[in-house]
Amino acid sequence: MTPSIDAIFLDVGNTLRIVVEDPVFQAEAKNQLMTLIGAKEPPYEFFEKIEERWKRYRKQSKESLLEATEFELWTRWLLPDYPLTMIGPLAGRLTRLWRDRDGRRIPRTGVKETIVELYNRGYLLGIIANTITETEIPDWMYSDGVIQYIHTTILSSRVGYRKPDPAIYLLAARKIGVEPSRCAYLGDNPVRDVEGTQAAGFGMMILIDEPATRAKEPPTGEHHPDYTITAMNELLDIFPPCKPVK
Repeated sequence: MTPSIDAIFLDVGNTLRIVVEDPVFQAEAKNQLMTLIGAKEPPYEFFEKIEERWKRYRKQSKESLLEATEFELWTRWLLPDYPLTMIGPLAGRLTRLWRDRDGRRIPRTGVKETIVELYNRGYLLGIIANTITETEIPDWMYSDGVIQYIHTTILSSRVGYRKPDPAIYLLAARKIGVEPSRCAYLGDNPVRDVEGTQAAGFGMMILIDEPATRAKEPPTGEHHPDYTITAMNELLDIFPPCKPVK
């Protein structure tokens, strides 16, 4: 039997938004990052060093399921050899530039239309995302005109723990005021997103099949979503109108 769902939570990276390469944009982000901190090394040496530090941070964060604040990320992990008093106030801007070095992040086709329709169908909508930035997702929701449809936003960089820790899902359910069994989650990671959602007792897990994610973290066969979709508007086939929005 399909569970009754009142709240739908959405992942962001590679779910609502995808990365597209833009060499000019990426090169400018790197240049701005180095200029901001007054780095003197050749760009290749500088970014090779930071990438290695980034890999160490990512390894420990995935193992511990703890996310650093932007301040901690830059002062402890990525640029500990620079003065804390200089790097600390720049942490937010540095994080955005670090993200931009990967490419531009653009909405997946049909994101806004699907969010608006789910909202109109009576669902409470929220965000649960692993992210190192505290501002990128709120800025995206505002610029793309969906912020008024999102009731709760839970970011690992703000709450300190990350998926697949069930705690981040349970916090989101409490914040939105719905029992976990009446919550659904849409994510792109066939291991982490499915494992965490089900461990938290969510009523439904929907996987959006994203080739970029699948290439990095292929399914293990241990965790199975309730549905797999390939486009955002397929959510409308899963979630019929439930009740009018107050």
